[in-house]
Amino acid sequence: MNVTAVIVNYRTPELTLNCLQTLAAEREEVPQLQVCVVEGGSGDNSATLLEETIQSRGWTSWVTLRRLDRNGGFAYANNAGIEQVLAVSAPPDFIWLLNPDTLIRPGATRTLMHFLTTHTRCGIVGARLEDPDQTVQSSAFRFHSVLSEIESALSLELASHLLSRWRVAPDPPSQSCQVDWVCGASMMVRLDVFRQIGLLDAGYFMYFEETDFCLTAAKAGWETWYLPQARVVHLVGQSSGVTSPQKAQSRRPGYWFDSRHRYFRKNCGIVATLVADLAWTVIYPAREFLRLLQRKPATTPAHFWRDFVVHEFRHWTTWSCLVEHSQNAGAVGKKSCQSQ
Repeated sequence: MNVTAVIVNYRTPELTLNCLQTLAAEREEVPQLQVCVVEGGSGDNSATLLEETIQSRGWTSWVTLRRLDRNGGFAYANNAGIEQVLAVSAPPDFIWLLNPDTLIRPGATRTLMHFLTTHTRCGIVGARLEDPDQTVQSSAFRFHSVLSEIESALSLELASHLLSRWRVAPDPPSQSCQVDWVCGASMMVRLDVFRQIGLLDAGYFMYFEETDFCLTAAKAGWETWYLPQARVVHLVGQSSGVTSPQKAQSRRPGYWFDSRHRYFRKNCGIVATLVADLAWTVIYPAREFLRLLQRKPATTPAHFWRDFVVHEFRHWTTWSCLVEHSQNAGAVGKKSCQSQ
């Protein structure tokens, strides 16, 4: 069995090279391991540094570098790497999507490959992600739903207990198990999955793309598993700068809200999306008022509610305009849409 890892670099060449160093050690056990590094249009010296270091360390026999001329987002860049891997005359059995801010613990590659080899209905398998001190991170999840949004918006112990079946991020399992989706920081995918359902949805700039992909795979009959025996260090947020523990209160970028909306509209439908949005719009302010009364620290990013309302209002008004335009192709409707 062969595997090729796809790593997207965006202005993080040092992290990417550190990841490659751990993969070089893995090749002692899995010599057929190949890597495709996608330089995602960083606009800095990333490509030059990566190319020079790959050559100087003698990695050119197993590492290829593909340069993109623009930053099209995480899914777009991953797809560029996956397409390159699929285009070879003898594509690998498995494609391993890896973040640049990961470090592979010894044996993880073989463990993931062995699991896919022996579990033929498993199309996607995720590793146990952990901090450098071995603290386990959440990386095995349930699909998002209206009830999961209500649980998250409330963020109260009693509500979380009553809605525990729908909590997106339960406690990390200690044993291998089937899950809804796994974190895209380390996600090994069977080649046949891509052949059947296609690539990642490039409509997601960043976030929710791996959730969407696992859901599409599940609808096609493929299982997703979490395998804690395969361990990968994940330096959370260092590649994106969004979810780092050191920046817990950083403002969420607009593309996070766009991705969330796209996921719900695409997979849950209009009514569920509207209810999920209303849950956050109505419940969250009440929760924050209670938090202030109790003098507890904030647990959500700065300006989260305001940004949420602004982005969702824009999405809904744009959608309403598109519906109107599709029903009435007259000049007035067209002009109205263009004005927004």
